[in-house]
Amino acid sequence: MATTALLVLDLVGTFAFALNGALIAVRSTRLDIVGVVTLGMITALGGGTIRDVFLGALPPATFVDWRYLVVAAAGGLIAFSIGHYLERIYGAINVLDAAGLSLFAVTGALKALDLGFGPLQAVVVGGITGVGGGTLRDVLIRQVPAVLSSGLYAVPAIVGATVVVLADVADTRGPVAAVGAAAVCFAIRMLGVHFDVNAPFPPGRPPAESS
Repeated sequence: MATTALLVLDLVGTFAFALNGALIAVRSTRLDIVGVVTLGMITALGGGTIRDVFLGALPPATFVDWRYLVVAAAGGLIAFSIGHYLERIYGAINVLDAAGLSLFAVTGALKALDLGFGPLQAVVVGGITGVGGGTLRDVLIRQVPAVLSSGLYAVPAIVGATVVVLADVADTRGPVAAVGAAAVCFAIRMLGVHFDVNAPFPPGRPPAESS
């Protein structure tokens, strides 16, 4: 996949996660502009930073390429400024979260492949990249991370990463395959949200008691 296309997907995911994290900060916490933008940036940049540390790609892209910081900060500022309008859009937070999850799962897997990691390792890295920012976000606002409690959160990330890795193995890798893999992840995540589908819980323990 072209480096430019990978960068674009990464930046779009960064922006989506920044909006998501900042909107959650506006909705559920008593934070000022610094707190809102900071939470948005941590949500946006956390997954990619964890990915690069895992891959040994140091320093992380966040601290090398200024565009990541600018895009993340812009997303946070937009959410702070017009968050009350964005919240009127049904499911805006969930849609942005699913978008960031999908794009990061795919770009994480692709970056692992580019650095010579095997298919299985690339899927794991993609999954971690997808859920990393949201996990940091939830910890900071003192919520059980969605990856541990939410219906179909890690599963879509793993599926999306798997699809793009299979495309690479089949030598059909490219922007179309990457966007398609992200779309599969996004669709699974949103179906889970819409129909309240959960990953399996321990036998005899209902979802309501999972926390």
